[in-house]
Amino acid sequence: MEPYGADAAVEVGAMLFTLVDPHPGHEVAYNRWYERDHFYGGCMIGPWLFAGRRWVATRPLKDLRFPDDVPTDSAVANPLDAGSYLATYFIHKGHEPEHFAWTTKQVFELYSHGRGFDERSHAHTCLYFATGSEQRNADGVPPHMALDHPYRGLISVHLDRADGVDQGALQEWLSTEGRSILFDDPASTVDQVLNWRPIIPKGSEGDAPMELGSGPGTRQRSLQMLFTTGDPGDEMSRVTSYCSAVAAAGLGQVRLVAPFIPTIPGTDIYTDQLW
Repeated sequence: MEPYGADAAVEVGAMLFTLVDPHPGHEVAYNRWYERDHFYGGCMIGPWLFAGRRWVATRPLKDLRFPDDVPTDSAVANPLDAGSYLATYFIHKGHEPEHFAWTTKQVFELYSHGRGFDERSHAHTCLYFATGSEQRNADGVPPHMALDHPYRGLISVHLDRADGVDQGALQEWLSTEGRSILFDDPASTVDQVLNWRPIIPKGSEGDAPMELGSGPGTRQRSLQMLFTTGDPGDEMSRVTSYCSAVAAAGLGQVRLVAPFIPTIPGTDIYTDQLW
């Protein structure tokens, strides 16, 4: 482990993106277990993980998800409304292996001591590498502070890039035409976009004491996270236009667009609004 201060700056290197459903009837118990124990014991106390935030998709937000015709082998959420709670965590750039080594051991250790929660199902739990970002304002919220800033919403956009389209080409388009769609309208509340590609595990990498839902996809998979200062539901028309432009440009096929709002730590608000 490097001495503290040896890094050039605080920078996001990777992310844990975990989308989960409590089993019906266990919503409150799951919420309390996750935010009071697992959020910290399973993630936040780990080395080089420096930010985390929980989000929730209520039934009205789930009803806004699209598209509804994704082949099963390409689906992120299967069925489309799978996954009520999303937790996102940032890992410091350059120290990903140190954190991953800790977390694999830690999750088995917690479960062996009765600190797991069986009444839940993972829809999609994967690791992602950061690949870039776009901000509405040049002096806006830095990417590494996105989980700490009080954003009112998050919209995740998973897509599979077309053959021959690499991550760089997608981000170049986002910095021009895509940026115009998302940011130019003064009424838009999309504040920044963080770009990611999945970490595809090899062998026993990523083993866990539970099923983790849909896999990371292929090397053509990309994830974009749109952080909003307003209600994410109000931005779905804009995001629909954005996704149509992605397809029209021949960049790829959208696999899941899903809006979320932040949970309110220390409360059970939203546990009765999931189904």
